[in-house]
Amino acid sequence: MQAQVWPAKPIRLVVTYPPGGTVDAVARIVAPKLSARLGKPVVIDNRGGAGGAIGGDLVAKSPADGYTVMLDASNHAQNPALRSKMPFDTLRDFAPVSLLVKVPNILVVHPDASIRSVKDLIAQAKARPGEVNYASSGNGSSPHLAAELFDSMAKTRMTHVAYKGGGPALTDVMAGQVPVFFASLGSGLPYIKSGKLRAVAVAGKTRSPVLPEVPTIAESGLPGYEMYEWNAVFVPAGTPAAVIDRLSKEIAATLKDAEVRTRLEVLGAEVIGSSPAELDTFRRAELAKWIRLAKDNKLQLD
Repeated sequence: MQAQVWPAKPIRLVVTYPPGGTVDAVARIVAPKLSARLGKPVVIDNRGGAGGAIGGDLVAKSPADGYTVMLDASNHAQNPALRSKMPFDTLRDFAPVSLLVKVPNILVVHPDASIRSVKDLIAQAKARPGEVNYASSGNGSSPHLAAELFDSMAKTRMTHVAYKGGGPALTDVMAGQVPVFFASLGSGLPYIKSGKLRAVAVAGKTRSPVLPEVPTIAESGLPGYEMYEWNAVFVPAGTPAAVIDRLSKEIAATLKDAEVRTRLEVLGAEVIGSSPAELDTFRRAELAKWIRLAKDNKLQLD
């Protein structure tokens, strides 16, 4: 198969999360412009469940012909570290195409909470081991792992309160039922802007342009701390290199589109558009990071 004859028909973009979340939002911003560049429809197929594993299994078993493409998230590198049984091998069964965006997590609390800084949280968690609760959108979710990473680096011990999604978790934090939440910046931003949540610190390497007044966790007392939710495109292993190269370049060009960039940045996203090799290096580093955290803290999700 040559790049110049691909695509000859519509492309199925399997999104490994259900409609309504940040991953789906990224897909729906990127797909129409990518369709225009490729000259064929890019059809979104949401296959959520099991932290991305259901959609991943579907793509891993699909023909490696360039017509089934996967938009996956951070769980791509986290699941293999945290689950002993996976229906596929992350590195063996998927070829990297492009890292689209990175969205930092953000430490948020109820506006009336006594936690006003990272140092406050560390002090309270050390003074009352196991008594400071934090919400998450489920076991193995990004907010859960953000807190586990925080505990590991700060040498604290908070208690995990798992919810069935980010929406219910946000609701209870805003109601003052649970004091701490490492939200996705995209989902937390509207509530921060409206005053229903207070942003304590952002988990990115640098401050976010959408909340420049909010310090990073790293600069606030936990040097080296970084936690992002990221979205990337993969295809089944064995997909022709020429197709991967064409797809990667068209994605990069799509992400340079002013409208696309603006809409993604509103979600708090850092827009990237990497090469396949850069994504491969990135995912291997992420996998090593989570394997190390899981081993050091005896984290297992099954």
